[in-house]
Amino acid sequence: MIHAAKHYFDYMQRHADALVAIRRDIHQHPELGFEEHRTSELVAQHLERWGYRVERGIAGTGVVGQLVCGDGPRRLGLRADMDALPIDEKTGVPYASVHAGIMHACGHDGHTAMLLGAAQYLAETRHFNGTLNLIFQPAEEGMGGARRMIAEGLFERYPCDAIYALHNMPGYPERQLVFRDGATMASSDYATIVVSGVGGHGAHPHRCADPIVAAASIVMALQTIVARNVPPMQMGVVTVGAIHGGNANNVVPDTVTLELSVRALDRDVRALLEQRVKALVAAQAQSYGVKASVDYRQGFPVLVNTDEATAFARQVALELVGESQVTLDGPPRSGSEDFAFMLEQCPGSYLFLGAGTGEEVCMVHNPAYNFNDTLLTTGAAYWSCLTERYLAAA
Repeated sequence: MIHAAKHYFDYMQRHADALVAIRRDIHQHPELGFEEHRTSELVAQHLERWGYRVERGIAGTGVVGQLVCGDGPRRLGLRADMDALPIDEKTGVPYASVHAGIMHACGHDGHTAMLLGAAQYLAETRHFNGTLNLIFQPAEEGMGGARRMIAEGLFERYPCDAIYALHNMPGYPERQLVFRDGATMASSDYATIVVSGVGGHGAHPHRCADPIVAAASIVMALQTIVARNVPPMQMGVVTVGAIHGGNANNVVPDTVTLELSVRALDRDVRALLEQRVKALVAAQAQSYGVKASVDYRQGFPVLVNTDEATAFARQVALELVGESQVTLDGPPRSGSEDFAFMLEQCPGSYLFLGAGTGEEVCMVHNPAYNFNDTLLTTGAAYWSCLTERYLAAA
């Protein structure tokens, strides 16, 4: 650890029990996207107590806390997500979810607690010169809470010159800070394909236009898009995650439905995948004498970190924890994150905080996942240091 940055960790260590208590309270009372009423009120009350100007209700349950110190012109945004997942918890911890079928299985409880820890430090010390906007976002898990906050005027009311967010990540060493320039997380799009034929008795298939056979061919043909259309050095994913059709072994159904997940790490590849899915499905359906409709829905865009903002965030980490605890250029990830919408509007960077390695470390979105509380002080210290460096006092 760099000696000059030790005071951040000393402060957070003194408040570690309080941070853990906040995190576990949020964990015990999880709320799904756009339903984070208790969580957002908890956040708002803490921010108000520390002297932030607070606005509730952006995107329904979103909260923004603003703190202005001095007359510095720079404006910094830090974002944490608040929503839980529709999963039955199986951790067995004393503070497990009290709501059946809902749990914090991705660590958003920890992300929120970390940012609150930094919020308290920055309000008490006020060793910066400029405007700090703390953005507590609802509905990250596939529901586009960031997009809705933006649509409701987030950046018009709270302009930011740069914006940052982080995610805990099992699989990286504990408390390792991981950075990447450029495309960092994949786009995530969805398609529903309905194959329509002519049903009938399974004993007389020649009198039918069989949508099951056509659907099976479509599934296999879709795999050629990545294998033969996407450049070999670029990433694409076309996953058929569900097939629904038919109820009996001797009846040919009228329709079959396929559900797809489509991902890319490049905007041009993303567009190519959509074009090829639609064209290939139409051609396959025609060849089998059936019809097919494609309902293609764009979800999250590619998350692209700004080079300059990432370089700054990386340098802050090196100052705070030293080279051994920093991954300068980590690999891209095929998962998606709706912070990508914010990065389309404002320069910034999304980073990862290692949650540990080994077989005993559970991956996110798993019923047995539980946020690693030892990360709270590191995350809060990092946000504190980054804020003071970005909004350097005169």
